[in-house]
Amino acid sequence: MGGCFSKPKAVEVKVELSLLEKEKEVDGLSPNGKASPFADCRPNGALGHGSEDDSGLLPLNLKTRDYVEASVCHVKDLENGQMREVDLGSGRALLIKEHGEFFAMGHKCPHYGAPLVKGVLSKGHVRCPWHGACFNVTTGDIEDFPGLDSLPVFQVRVEKEKVIIRANKQALQSQKRSKPMARCSSVIHSSAGFSHVLIIGSGPAALVCAETLRQEGFTDRIVMCTMDRHPPYDRPKLSKSLESTAEQLRLRSVDFLQDHDIELLTEKEVAAVDVKTRTVTFEDGLKMEYRKLFIATGSKPKPMNYKGKEVKNVFHLQTPEDANSIARLANNKNAVIVGTSFVGMEVAAALTDKAHSVSVIGIESLPFKKALGEKVGKVIMKLFEANRVKFYMLNEVSEMIGHHGQLKEVVLKSGKVLRADVCVIGAGSVPASGFLKQSGIHLDSKGFITVNKMMQTNVEGVFAGGDVVTFPFPPRNNKKVNIPHWQMAHVHGRVAALSMMGRAAEAKTVPYFWSAMFGKTIRYAGYGDGFDDVIIQGDLDELRFVAFYTRSEEVVAVASMNYDPIVSRVAEVLGSGKTIKKRDVETGDISWLIDKGSH
Repeated sequence: MGGCFSKPKAVEVKVELSLLEKEKEVDGLSPNGKASPFADCRPNGALGHGSEDDSGLLPLNLKTRDYVEASVCHVKDLENGQMREVDLGSGRALLIKEHGEFFAMGHKCPHYGAPLVKGVLSKGHVRCPWHGACFNVTTGDIEDFPGLDSLPVFQVRVEKEKVIIRANKQALQSQKRSKPMARCSSVIHSSAGFSHVLIIGSGPAALVCAETLRQEGFTDRIVMCTMDRHPPYDRPKLSKSLESTAEQLRLRSVDFLQDHDIELLTEKEVAAVDVKTRTVTFEDGLKMEYRKLFIATGSKPKPMNYKGKEVKNVFHLQTPEDANSIARLANNKNAVIVGTSFVGMEVAAALTDKAHSVSVIGIESLPFKKALGEKVGKVIMKLFEANRVKFYMLNEVSEMIGHHGQLKEVVLKSGKVLRADVCVIGAGSVPASGFLKQSGIHLDSKGFITVNKMMQTNVEGVFAGGDVVTFPFPPRNNKKVNIPHWQMAHVHGRVAALSMMGRAAEAKTVPYFWSAMFGKTIRYAGYGDGFDDVIIQGDLDELRFVAFYTRSEEVVAVASMNYDPIVSRVAEVLGSGKTIKKRDVETGDISWLIDKGSH
């Protein structure tokens, strides 16, 4: 992870810049070189930090007036390992000092706009405090997810003890950049029934796979097909922002995909895969041959048994249209949520300021008990009850009763009858792999596709990733696990793309997810399945706490509320291959985990 000033001249590569969409988060390493998910892969589209006389290397279309230069601090204002957000007049940048050298880059995470100065700086990268994305301080490249874009970097020099940053004005405004991508050189008509790479799905695994192929120089045809009617969108926001449209949630525009020769077929459901002839057949009869196949179909709602399945206004939240309908139908009406999954609870929280009443039905005694433990589950339940949500726990639905086909009542197995105008079922999911049952692609007993560390299935040329797979997880001795996180799906997509191109890569990341309710965010990192104890530091009742999940004598996961950047800090430690012992977090002194490196 090299330095930035007093170095040989670095060529500045022209990159695409787009205006930053203003997104507000309701409220988060790359692991270091050794532990980075993609440490063995060459960097792409790196914007070089220049020495002070590299203006002659600028692309011809970038004039001096497109740049701003400012003295931002004295050299002694920052110590090694510190960061500071600085104002250049035309915008702000993140100034970093590491190993005696200064670096400057965009100050906002391109994912949701988190202030990176509040994140974690370690061994050549900055980790976002909100959702854990990581950026290389030298190149600005994204090294760990979530998110699709990288950061612009800016030239830094020292003159007369002053630190001076020179930055492109457009990059300062944008705060993000896309890595350069190859175009398709194959002359294949769009109606042709053959694609060199065929991707089933349009979530983050699918999209990152396609973009990584192009970033790494792949010049053959890529076709991405989806059952959705929309281009790829930010699905985790559906349950948090029910009134958002597909346009507002989109991750990439149709124009972006076209510009990079990533073909998108919408409303296409796969009926079967024939691995012998390398052919995918769709429900509408279309057939497409492939050379490499990536399956990223995600999950689908778990089936439930109850009477009255024909009653309308009962939803599984799967699309923006579902979310919009739920918000509309719940307005001043009675809403019932079945299930205490993160999605179900987020919907319940989102409806409290719209609906007349919100009721939640759960089969456990507490929400999130299995994932977050009893103590955290209790305080979250209290938070919901304080916001007028009624719980009916240790219960299940027996019947949905309608009037003229519209939902009117939900009957519980306990006999309790709830008034209901709209019902949302968030009772878990199963892998969307039914179309593979006769394919020869191996599925486990629960229907998950099993893959190796390179995301390869048992069939040559067929890869899979995201929520639909189980994959070997190094911290658990390569036990095959399913981790249905948005962040993890990004990692799988990149590893699969590199594997397709014959490049050794594997998922060396720390799982990271988040959930937002009532303006508060739970952040979580690690893999806590099977935890046997929870060590709480902070104040649960004040909702300012950190929970360490342990197995035997080792911390395997962490969750927090209002305690940033502790989760990103723990992810940094775990990602570097170090172990956090239970005794290290039991003392009450966790100051050694809290970042003091920002001003």
